[in-house]
Amino acid sequence: MKLPRSSGILLHPTSLPNRYGIGDLGKSAYDFVDFLHASGTQFWQTLPLGPTGYGDSPYQSFSTFAGNPYLISPDFLLEDGMLHPDDLKEDLDTPRGRVEYGRVIGWKLNLLEKAFVRFTRNPKLGYRDLNIFREKNSDWLEDYALFRAIKEAKGGGSWAGWDENLRNREKLAISRARKELKPAVDRFVFYQYLFFRQWDALREYANTKGIKIIGDIPIFVSYDSSDVWANPELFFLDEQKNPTVVAGVPPDYFSKTGQLWGNPLYKWEKHKATNYAWWVKRMRAVLNMVDIVRLDHFRGFVGYWEIPASEETAVKGRWVSGPGADLFNTLKAELGELPIIAEDLGEITPDVFELRDQFNLPGMKILQFGFSDESNPFLPHHYPENCVAYTGTHDNDTSRGWYETAGEHEKDFARRYLSVDGSDFAWDLIRALWKSKANLVLAPMQDLLNLGNGARMNYPGRLGGNWVWRMSGDALSGELKDKIIQLNRERNRR
Repeated sequence: MKLPRSSGILLHPTSLPNRYGIGDLGKSAYDFVDFLHASGTQFWQTLPLGPTGYGDSPYQSFSTFAGNPYLISPDFLLEDGMLHPDDLKEDLDTPRGRVEYGRVIGWKLNLLEKAFVRFTRNPKLGYRDLNIFREKNSDWLEDYALFRAIKEAKGGGSWAGWDENLRNREKLAISRARKELKPAVDRFVFYQYLFFRQWDALREYANTKGIKIIGDIPIFVSYDSSDVWANPELFFLDEQKNPTVVAGVPPDYFSKTGQLWGNPLYKWEKHKATNYAWWVKRMRAVLNMVDIVRLDHFRGFVGYWEIPASEETAVKGRWVSGPGADLFNTLKAELGELPIIAEDLGEITPDVFELRDQFNLPGMKILQFGFSDESNPFLPHHYPENCVAYTGTHDNDTSRGWYETAGEHEKDFARRYLSVDGSDFAWDLIRALWKSKANLVLAPMQDLLNLGNGARMNYPGRLGGNWVWRMSGDALSGELKDKIIQLNRERNRR
């Protein structure tokens, strides 16, 4: 895939402003698309859009196919006649500009349940469209909705704690659950119908404005997901359906003990035996949602860090070979040219770059990583054209936050390399990045707003307190738009 010389902004929808405590797919999302268009910016990158579970992480989802119901816009439900104005009297916005998940989730789900009740009582609201959606997505939707219905009935805990007959998906138990929990199953199907109705409309609007959306696929899926529950044979699980080995990364820049993600690992031989049918379905589904996919932890397809499930850190693991080119040859044969950005960061070996280049996938460059010495490959003068370069990602501190806490050697080198005094460091990085040879450059919205550490999105390895930053309602100013469009024009990225 060869990208045009262009620019983009990284912003997850939860960070959009509104009065409901969490960003959604409503008016502020359309305003953001308009801002991108007006500033000459062609790409909007999001984090994974699936329904979040423990820790509210987009990278630990209840399904790799489903959408996050917390992103459904209440205002659009009101316009569609599925809510009453009285339902939206409560103002959940927080003055600190942060998502308070504990407060928001209950309120949002209560609101969606009211919409479901009103929908079921009025056939004119879209039964036909719902039935078409349900039939079209039945290959994943029915398992997901049943999974969520059982999970709800069991108090929300992991499926590892369900009765054995449900854990093992015994035919009689599944049939009984579908019958007894039908109202809840229908409700979770309805939530997906709402999400995709709103998301598809937003994406279509973005595309008509010349904006392409970059999505994100985590290489691994959450253990507590319908994906693992419905397809246990594809993962390393014991007889009780508990993981025997789990995913993570060894000690690195972000953590001295590595990162213990806890995701179950794939039985790649089982996937190969089915001609990677599950992966083809997964990739096809996400490409129906977005225009380009950032494939997280790309190196794991060459070799991944396998950690015994009994370990408490990621230190005691081993490297195991992944499927390599065999998987990507299959994906290309089934789906055509692959619009994939390879997240090739971390402990990288030459065979990872070989796989990336074999399929002409642009890799990633992170400018924040570059300030050690002139030979550092993350400095802009080393970038090839076929790459996607960032000031930082969701896992980094904001650029301003990085500069304020970096060691003096790194700060001194950064100032000398960029020929700046450091007083406007976030925009110093942005200007250097936009000037580089990289075909596509992106900055998190926090950097464009010159925000400090308090706006950081994620601390890898930290439990709780992540994914909470929200943009203020007046952030998308005319002044910022003019600043970005001038930069895009000067660097031929418009």
